[in-house]
Amino acid sequence: MEASSVLDILAETIRAIPRSGLLIGTIVALLLGWIGAVMLRKRVAGGRLVRTLSTVALVGILLTVFLQIARFDPRLDAVTEIGLPEQTIVGGETVIPLAADGHYWLVAEVNGVPTRFLVDTGATLTAFSAQSAEAAGLKPRTGGFPVMLNTANGTVRAELTTVGSLRFGNIEAEGIDAVIAPNLGRTNVLGMNFLSRLEGWRVKNGDLILEPRS
Repeated sequence: MEASSVLDILAETIRAIPRSGLLIGTIVALLLGWIGAVMLRKRVAGGRLVRTLSTVALVGILLTVFLQIARFDPRLDAVTEIGLPEQTIVGGETVIPLAADGHYWLVAEVNGVPTRFLVDTGATLTAFSAQSAEAAGLKPRTGGFPVMLNTANGTVRAELTTVGSLRFGNIEAEGIDAVIAPNLGRTNVLGMNFLSRLEGWRVKNGDLILEPRS
């Protein structure tokens, strides 16, 4: 990774601190750990307790971050559904024709609102533009770390959200995780965290065929 990319990600993370409870909690826990270490060196009573509380807080934050990231991996659904909606995709085979521009596009109802998506097998996450998220009533999930996305326009900060209902063709999905990317433009992307929850997908005679799990 180039130095400029690292600096961009660092700058975005710093700007996100006031909006992220986990980032603030991490800073507070690290500060407590430093205070506890100083207290121990100076033999001040309670130093070990303060440092232990800091360690427990950091472990809890790391666990939360792991669960946040793991939500996008269907193999870990049994672990990550604790306290969050189950991510399900049901229905029948759906065929998406190849568009004139060489991409696969579809119009889905997101919480009942028609929303146009680019189906992108190279995208890890399903992503919404700020405009589409607002129209569908999607809200950023509170308390999580922001997600950094690499786009053609550079690194952008995105907020986690949960899609209550997404329907197109013969497919109905509920509880799917996604991100809201204000700098994404007007394009919404249906990424691999959605496609990998299908039984399978393939291209036949130029058409993209999606098959939900039975």
